[in-house]
Amino acid sequence: EHEHAQISVVKDKPVAIVIATSNYISIDEFQEIFRQIGELVKDQQISKLVFDKRALTVFHQPSMEWYFTDWKEKMWDFGLKTHRKILPDNKVFQQSVRIGREKIKNDHPTLKFNQMDIQYKNDLQTAIDE
Repeated sequence: EHEHAQISVVKDKPVAIVIATSNYISIDEFQEIFRQIGELVKDQQISKLVFDKRALTVFHQPSMEWYFTDWKEKMWDFGLKTHRKILPDNKVFQQSVRIGREKIKNDHPTLKFNQMDIQYKNDLQTAIDE
């Protein structure tokens, strides 16, 4: 349990869930949250991560860059290759994510996140199941 996010694991499935519970997560807390998830990935052979960002209203590019270029790169080697995201119903936030992801992809075309199964879903159950 963190101040701005909840972390859980789906019973009987190799799925971890992160739910943002506030409109902003500082980069320090963001990195700590994902370090903790990294331990779950290693210890419980988690192969899928669902990240529910619906509570967020502030997009932070440096956090996204670290998440893609550092954290996801390390998690690939532990078998975490499927990612599901649930974005807020906020067109500016959604566009910021698209632009930020394109920039990271263009700047880092050889990193492993480019081979991951990353999809955006509308609700938690669909994100877990698909």
